[in-house]
Amino acid sequence: MNYGLLGASLVLGLTAIGAGLGIGACAQGAIGAWKKCFITNKPAPMTLLVFAGFPLTQIFYAFILMGQIKPLAAANPEAGLFYLGFAVIAGIAIGVTAIIQGKAGATACDALCETGKGFAQYISVISISEPVALFTMVFTMISLQL
Repeated sequence: MNYGLLGASLVLGLTAIGAGLGIGACAQGAIGAWKKCFITNKPAPMTLLVFAGFPLTQIFYAFILMGQIKPLAAANPEAGLFYLGFAVIAGIAIGVTAIIQGKAGATACDALCETGKGFAQYISVISISEPVALFTMVFTMISLQL
């Protein structure tokens, strides 16, 4: 069994789990915020969908990383555990950033509906965890080439 190829799929799978959890958390926040708007007869801003979409970007990073791991693992099956280790840790790290973005997005949904203000600030805060996922992808790709 080539554990490195298993790792190539796990990096994407683990990240997708994190993205799903992040999107789910933010979706719950958006629905709750819209409910508050409806109860108080305020307009329900569709911009909350922007917050819910943030965790999706992590899947792209994982897909790129999977594309880097797969040919390396196929060519070097004896190093399979090496690739598996990097893939699992990277998948978890990237997935966690998606969860964090979803939780921050849920709070942003509530705040925006309640105040009607701060969209740019909320986007900025949600975006802070994005470089963690990006750096994880890039540094893992560099490490795999060593």
